[in-house]
Amino acid sequence: MTVAVAFLLAAGVLAAWLGVFAFTRMPTPLQRLHAVSFVNVGAATPILAAALLSDGINSRALKCVFILFLVLLIGALLAHVTGRALHYRGGDRR
Repeated sequence: MTVAVAFLLAAGVLAAWLGVFAFTRMPTPLQRLHAVSFVNVGAATPILAAALLSDGINSRALKCVFILFLVLLIGALLAHVTGRALHYRGGDRR
């Protein structure tokens, strides 16, 4: 494993742990959604970069790109829907 790949994987793990720490520190469920979205982007992106760096451009790396795209798209959609549900539950109807 090259140093760059190890660094990127460590950055992904660090981003995940930072998101866990932020999740435990946020006081409201709506604010906790930000920590979950951060983990989606902050941990997945360096891991994708490590996969591209170690494998190059091949079918496995392109599958990783597709998975990251789906995680970002579906994660944003779920965060939006969950945020709307939290607003409705709290009595704030916009």
